[in-house]
Amino acid sequence: MSHVSLSVEDAVAVLRISNPPHGYMNDSVTDELHRALRRTIAQPDVKVIVLTGGEPDVFIQHFDLRDVEAVVRKLNERGDRFGDGAHVPERAIDVMLRRIDMSPKPIIAAINGNAMGGGLELALACDFRLAQDGDYMIGLPEIRIGALPGAGGTQRLARIVGPARALDLVMHGRRLSPREALAAGIVIEVTDGPVLERAMERARDLASIPSNALASVKRLIRETAERPLYEGLDVERTLFMDLLAQPEALEMVSALNARGGDFRTV
Repeated sequence: MSHVSLSVEDAVAVLRISNPPHGYMNDSVTDELHRALRRTIAQPDVKVIVLTGGEPDVFIQHFDLRDVEAVVRKLNERGDRFGDGAHVPERAIDVMLRRIDMSPKPIIAAINGNAMGGGLELALACDFRLAQDGDYMIGLPEIRIGALPGAGGTQRLARIVGPARALDLVMHGRRLSPREALAAGIVIEVTDGPVLERAMERARDLASIPSNALASVKRLIRETAERPLYEGLDVERTLFMDLLAQPEALEMVSALNARGGDFRTV
């Protein structure tokens, strides 16, 4: 069966992820989602991408623990150990999440249900996270099985909510309600109605903005944690001037000035 369905409307691609009956992430879901992301990122008529769960009350439950157990058994049987100097190559899920990081197009996670472990790690890689109110859980509980979030959870969460809050959430393996996830800064909005409707509103607004401007802002803000301040400021100035030199900027600034030159009217 297909795990990812794609629809495009108003320059917005919606990818619905489905793996009934539990909604687990696994290698098959990862590979199919990665292919869909590659296709939509390269698609000229798509300006914004929305990821959401295709089943009620599930975004992505978490990675299938049966697959995790198989890996754990194999490692223990071989007696493998990994010290600080060991290098573990990227896996399929790492490559997929990096593609989301590097996408010039904004990607929105519309969380419509349970998102734990790998499900939340997928959402953390996205640029925006919206959640639908409801009785479900968002979190990184891997420490409760003697592990840690191993697909970017520690690194991306700390960059989003700060190291102190990330330590509290990950070391306790906290599972949060949507409202608690909002208070923690994991999601930026909780909707009373269907989250996909609100995600589409945001996506259409983003799609109305020049794509090169969105890509430049994403690049600058995403790289903030990795750049020294003044190196980042130098790149910011360069991209600022490059955007001003584009025909779209001339058209939009001229139109704003024709309306009185007031930013409150944009």
